[in-house]
Amino acid sequence: MWRVLRRAVAVGRRGTAVLQGRCCRLSAWGHREALPPAARLRSEPAVRACAAVTMPEVSTEHLDEQQVQLLAEMCILIDENDRRIGADTKKNCHLNENIDRGLLHRAFSVFLFNTENKLLLQQRSNAKITFPDCFTNTCCSHPLSHPLELEENDAIGVRRAAQRRMKAELGIPMEQVTPEEIFYLTRIHYKAKSDGIWGEHEIDYILFVQKDVMLNPDPNEIQSYCYVTQKELKQLLDKASRNEVKITPWFKLIAETFLFKWWDNLPNLNKFVDHEKIHRM
Repeated sequence: MWRVLRRAVAVGRRGTAVLQGRCCRLSAWGHREALPPAARLRSEPAVRACAAVTMPEVSTEHLDEQQVQLLAEMCILIDENDRRIGADTKKNCHLNENIDRGLLHRAFSVFLFNTENKLLLQQRSNAKITFPDCFTNTCCSHPLSHPLELEENDAIGVRRAAQRRMKAELGIPMEQVTPEEIFYLTRIHYKAKSDGIWGEHEIDYILFVQKDVMLNPDPNEIQSYCYVTQKELKQLLDKASRNEVKITPWFKLIAETFLFKWWDNLPNLNKFVDHEKIHRM
């Protein structure tokens, strides 16, 4: 059964909706900590992929205030072979105008299974700037241009970022899922538009976890969540094919290619590890 989160809406200083989350049926699971300010993750100076190009100015006045604050985070810019070439704001990395010029950043997608082999899905909040209301895998986000998350040996920086974001989005205590328990499988490269302004262009690290965890989601990030069987996910994908629900493009690509094969082999994922190839989707 999908658990739905409720959000109370207040009006911000400039008329922007400020979402102050209260969880439906979740309050007994403990206090939800606020996300750390982006300023606490100090990054290297932004390095543009093309220094001569002027970044477009896009108004964010109509967007959710909490999500707009996250647009200041510094993502890791990469080339098509996942070599780091600099850093830029989350905002610039997700503007279609920049994506069309080739701006590419590093990302990750977490697939968390419980000990019953059910996959945790979430439905993105309608406050999200890209792909609001879409159903997707457990957690999808970006490592930041910060020393701890820039470290590339065995994707440890990306795995640390996944731990951080699972805490921020899903309220999973950081000690419950350590970077060492996050299994790095492979990478995909994809591009997708969310609307006429915003989109995604990422090399996405595919990360698996199997563990029973405590959840206390942030309703500014997630509006509902559910553990599903393979049959239930196939039903959801079938609904999406009939435009009855929306799913994120990266989740659709992964589900249509690799996911069920990996799911069938959760105890034996080592045979699917490929850290050399980047799958172009």
